[in-house]
Amino acid sequence: MKSVDELIKIRDEARKQMRLRESKEGVRIIVGMGTCGIAAGARETVKAILDEVSKRNLNDVTVTQTGCIGLCEQEPIVEVEIGGRPKVTYGKVSPERARQIVLKHIVNNNVIGEWVIGH
Repeated sequence: MKSVDELIKIRDEARKQMRLRESKEGVRIIVGMGTCGIAAGARETVKAILDEVSKRNLNDVTVTQTGCIGLCEQEPIVEVEIGGRPKVTYGKVSPERARQIVLKHIVNNNVIGEWVIGH
C-alpha cells in the first residue's frame, strides 16, 4: 500500500464484498460449505461466484454459505433462489461452472439443466 487513495480503494472493495454476502433482497446464491463441500473445492467455487457477481455489478445478488446439504457426492453444491420461483440446486460446481451459472442462470435467466440435481 503506497497511498491513502489505495487504502480507500481497498476499503470500498471490502465493503462491496460484504454487501454481496449480507443483502436480503433479489437473487440468493447459497454455497454448501460443510466439510465435504470445502474438501471438494467449495472455497474456490464461492470465490468464483463472488468475482463474477462483482465483475458484472450485480447489486441485487446475495451470496451466502450454509453447512452440509447432505449430498456429499454432489459437492460443491450451489443453490439459486430467484424471487418466488422454485429453488434450483446445482451439483459438482467447479469455479468454471460457477461463472457459467452466474452468466446463464442469474444474468440470462436460463437454468443449466444438465447440472441441476434438484428443483
